Amino acid sequence: MKIETIPYSVGELNCEGVLVYDEAGVNLPLLLMAPNWMGVTEKAIGGAQSLAAQGYVVFLADMYGLTGRPTGQEVPMDFLGPLIRQPVETRARINAALEAMTQAAAARGIGDASRRAAIGYCFGGSNVLDLARSGADVAAVVTMHGNLKTSLPAEPGAVKAKVLVVHGADDPIAPKGDRDALEDEMRKAGARWTILAFGGVVHSFTDPAANRPPSSQYSAHASHYGYGMAHGMIADAFAGMI
Repeated sequence: MKIETIPYSVGELNCEGVLVYDEAGVNLPLLLMAPNWMGVTEKAIGGAQSLAAQGYVVFLADMYGLTGRPTGQEVPMDFLGPLIRQPVETRARINAALEAMTQAAAARGIGDASRRAAIGYCFGGSNVLDLARSGADVAAVVTMHGNLKTSLPAEPGAVKAKVLVVHGADDPIAPKGDRDALEDEMRKAGARWTILAFGGVVHSFTDPAANRPPSSQYSAHASHYGYGMAHGMIADAFAGMI
């Protein structure tokens, strides 16, 4: 598995994403990965490797830039608040990551730029939803236990991607009211969307290290079936089946 650091910029913000791919792969689809609030870490790179092993060229997005990354000592929402309150800026950053992925793959002669999708976790889930809301030309976006709120909802007809929300029905960080609001937003936008909510499951269910009930808890059941549906939906979207 090849792992490369890729510099790119968003205006004056210098970022550094990570490209992960199997050098033996041929014409693989491109998958943009937006990590949780901790950003580009060794753990996130490990997650990108796991996705790449499923048959993708994966690009790990840097939503903070080189000088603004969290250390892990912050209260997450205190750290994320300024970004969440700037949806135009966050959308610019995730779209820049999409472009950086596409350019890096083209420069190396790897991947199929006609098949692009995105997946995000927690804060990254909101990032890929914003990618869809912005009208980005991607086949599908998947949010895993993501933040669902926005102050800048999608305009009617804007969402080109198929949207899959894989969620814990008892997630206190993005509760049912947020899901209902997202449903209403997607309906008004005319999007093609699916919400899969696992009963008894809370936040961070794909993270084996998550063990802070009742807010965050790993769920092998939700992770297994959620990923299964995610990969299936992305493949179908690439094939034009849904």
